Amino acid sequence: MLKLKPKFDLQADVVSDILRKEASVCRVTEYSGAVDTRILNIERDGGVLYSWKGATGTTRIGKYDSNTKQNKLLYTFDKQVCVSSCSLNKEETLLAVSLAQNTRGEERLKPISKCLTLLIEIHPINNTKVLKAVDCRVKVQFLRSEADRTSVLESHLLLLAEDGYVDLYHVLLTKQEGYRVVMVNPERLSKTAETIVEDFCWVQWDGHTQRLYYLTHNDKFLIRCVQFYPYNTCETVLELPLELPANPFCTVTFVNLGFDHYHTERPEQELVRMKVFTNRIERSMCVCYSRSLKDKQELVYTVVLVHKDCSKTFRVSLGSDQSPQKATQLHPLFIPIGYYILVYLQGYFLHCINTRQQEMLCHSLFLSGLDVDLGLHCQTSSIIVLHEEEESSGGLLDLASGRIHTAELSPAYLLQILRSDTPSRCPSSKTDPQRLAALHCLLVYMGSDPNLELKIIEWLSDNVNAFESFDQIQEFILGSLYRISYEKSLNMDKVLPYSSVFDKKEMPLCLLEVPGVLCTTELHIEPVFKGKARGLLNFWSELQWNTERAKYLDSVPNSRYRPSHIQADWDKLRSEMRPSSHMNHMEENTKKVLSIVDTWCLDKKLVPLFQEEDHQQRVLIGLTVDKLREHLNRQLPRLGKKKIDSLVVNYVAKLLELIRHMLESVWLKHKLGPRVLCFTQQGSPAEWSVFHFMLRILEATRGLCLPLPPGYHTLLAVFAVRCLPHHTFLQYIDHGVLQLTETFVSRLMTDLDNSDANERLKFSILKRLPEPMEQRIYHMWDHPVSSASISRDYVTTLLEKHSKNKGFTFSSRERPGFRPEFLPLTYLAKMLSDIEEQALNPFEEQENVDARFVEETALKQTVILLGFEEK
Repeated sequence: MLKLKPKFDLQADVVSDILRKEASVCRVTEYSGAVDTRILNIERDGGVLYSWKGATGTTRIGKYDSNTKQNKLLYTFDKQVCVSSCSLNKEETLLAVSLAQNTRGEERLKPISKCLTLLIEIHPINNTKVLKAVDCRVKVQFLRSEADRTSVLESHLLLLAEDGYVDLYHVLLTKQEGYRVVMVNPERLSKTAETIVEDFCWVQWDGHTQRLYYLTHNDKFLIRCVQFYPYNTCETVLELPLELPANPFCTVTFVNLGFDHYHTERPEQELVRMKVFTNRIERSMCVCYSRSLKDKQELVYTVVLVHKDCSKTFRVSLGSDQSPQKATQLHPLFIPIGYYILVYLQGYFLHCINTRQQEMLCHSLFLSGLDVDLGLHCQTSSIIVLHEEEESSGGLLDLASGRIHTAELSPAYLLQILRSDTPSRCPSSKTDPQRLAALHCLLVYMGSDPNLELKIIEWLSDNVNAFESFDQIQEFILGSLYRISYEKSLNMDKVLPYSSVFDKKEMPLCLLEVPGVLCTTELHIEPVFKGKARGLLNFWSELQWNTERAKYLDSVPNSRYRPSHIQADWDKLRSEMRPSSHMNHMEENTKKVLSIVDTWCLDKKLVPLFQEEDHQQRVLIGLTVDKLREHLNRQLPRLGKKKIDSLVVNYVAKLLELIRHMLESVWLKHKLGPRVLCFTQQGSPAEWSVFHFMLRILEATRGLCLPLPPGYHTLLAVFAVRCLPHHTFLQYIDHGVLQLTETFVSRLMTDLDNSDANERLKFSILKRLPEPMEQRIYHMWDHPVSSASISRDYVTTLLEKHSKNKGFTFSSRERPGFRPEFLPLTYLAKMLSDIEEQALNPFEEQENVDARFVEETALKQTVILLGFEEK
């Protein structure tokens, strides 16, 4: 499920270097003794602090620089000590350590404290200042601001005690002799400390964002966040109430504050495990915590989505093969990867929670069974999750082996879920939610990879039938458009469609539930934002705005645009289709869209789209722009009309371009060339596959009332003529599947010869054309029937025009030599002679017209009309 990339290996990157140094100290070629090397902390810059006990019987502290891949010795104690916490300031001049005091042997009789906290000067004078000597655990952590100052003469140190308080030390420094950096008045250091937290039972440090989260309890549990700013300022920015059981932590819990190898937590005593994740790009915040129930074989975990103003609690059945006692010892890993949070319980389940599209369970991937494996190859009890907000992927530290991996979701695994007939050995209907969740992860989270997009399109074209509960082509279109629009503006999150399942009249039951998982949602979690927003791009002000917007949009009906809602307006416009100011407005919308598409498609002429007029699709394009613009203006007025107009036009243009891209991909896959546009050859199996795929695209877009690129219906009809028997082709027309365009029919009339079968096809098509198009098509077909039709229409037009002229009289003297014996014919000849100068000649510049044949046909029609001869 995960794609792991090695980032750090304690043995390869550190221990091998230590062995070389120990060998030089002992003056041997190769050091064969043991070096007890342990990771102590990971600082904001990625540097790894570690300690080791070597040949000289002393404890040393070093740093591995992740940028230079070099190791540096920071400090050497004169004896072996137990380092339980360690931190290094940004300038690498001060080292803070907490030592777990040894109470064995002779030391046991001495009145010493259990923990000793020291502040050590390491550049270059090794002066040491005792900060604390107490009987509880103490964690130390230097602040590291992003402020770029050429000369830093102060450092700020957090000291977090198991007694439940947090002190902030401001350490003033000075330079001596040009290079020595020492503390100013170290004896007064403790007196200048300020207490910023007075009571907590759980605390988490986020070094990348310089935030401290802690849990406190008075009448109810509150999680608070203290934000540290550059230049020695901090403030409480958030309070969030949580529903937790009484006494959730048996001891004070420290998260992301280094690794204590001398105080091991007892998982069986933990009622709750909790972690906070933020994402600067998404402007999101999630609080995750889990708890096991003693009397039931299930695990309960909650994800509080602050940015969505809601909380989701999941109950997952663990099965009956485990004893209740063992079940109470289980806590999952919470792993952040982008806007997904993975909840993983080894041997039981993996839940990939979508924190952006959280409304329904089917957009979050849930896998269960003993074969669910993240590929960690170790016990999860030794795994520490490293959250790096600046990176889209999480980090995993195996504390037992000392290896750090960056973790990403595996696209190959997700594609395997799509292609598998029965993932997790379930019936098809039960696997639809898994496929839908995997598809959205591939489209929205990973969709910017063009190679991956081609693999998804290939899967779509190979999948002959739609799934029971959702249309995968509709999901591809809406999911891709959602990702593209969201990249341009984060405000599109809750107002644009991302899934077609919301357009269904009845939601399929399998999408509403996942076997073994129960979900309850609580809206309006009531976070309280405090402090002042610092800068326009402040994370907390944006998070607050996101929360308030989510609360507002949840209260508004139909806040998310649904394409199918324009169906009634489209049916009305299609029935009218006559010039009007409204139609002109639609056409202006369409011109804006197609002008953008033209600039994108300059070098892409593989598939003949956007090369003809298609009046119906042009109107639908304009209507889509109009309705989407109205929706965004109503829901997001703060964006402004100009910005919204640009977003809407680009959205519809991307829709048309996406359909073209799908066709081009399958066109290239089947290696089709220009010959497929020829009517005289029968279609190959490859062309039939493309034709079927185009039919599925047509069905998907009609279901959502989405426009197609001009020329799509012509291309589809060409494939249909080549691939289908003529009678089946005509049935497709009668059932409204195929739409006869003038471009298609005119090419068919001119390219196909007049064999018996082709004549029958042409006559059948002519019968199905609307009258105005039929008259234009007759002029293109070199056939006696077309000439007869043209002549009949010509005579009818002349007679209809002349019927308005009453009182016509004929004089034989006007035409010498004219024989008046057959008066009707004489009358007709005189009438035609008088008005033909004013009438348009339909045969003018028409090569296929036989003038003699037209005269004979006119005479024949006159005889029939006068009743002298039957048809």
